[in-house]
Amino acid sequence: MNKKKIIRRITDNALIAAIYYVVTILLGGFAFNDVQFRISEILLFLIFFRKDFVIGVTLGCLLANLHSPLQPWDAIFGTVATLFSGLLIAFSKRMFWGVIWPTILNAIIVGFMLHFILNLPLFATMGLVALGEFVVLLLGYGVFSLIGKQPAFLNLIMADERKEENDV
Repeated sequence: MNKKKIIRRITDNALIAAIYYVVTILLGGFAFNDVQFRISEILLFLIFFRKDFVIGVTLGCLLANLHSPLQPWDAIFGTVATLFSGLLIAFSKRMFWGVIWPTILNAIIVGFMLHFILNLPLFATMGLVALGEFVVLLLGYGVFSLIGKQPAFLNLIMADERKEENDV
């Protein structure tokens, strides 16, 4: 990989981290409750198109979680949930897994965290976390299903070659 391409990838990931951070902080009232409508999680779908975006999304999540009232636990466990979700999305064959993996992982990891730290009922908390994540990611799936077919978008983000024909 040439030096220009490396710089571009670093810059792209920094930009994604910044966008994730800013969107989460601006909508913080919706991002840190038991029903978490964290709109910035939509950026997880970028990982489907370019695997290295897992770095930017995870870094953005970590930086945003540093503002969580549940420090240091949310910075650790929330970020781990996003990292694992991103890694699973990166190697998924179908984009719809970008809805499923984060919903399941956040429900389990963040749900357990909220249960142990705040003594909230486990299954209700897991369900509420899953609900918030699912709603946001379903919206993201719709958006990225449309723009993911656009050559201009794919060129703009320097998308990796995907072998699937019509699964975007």
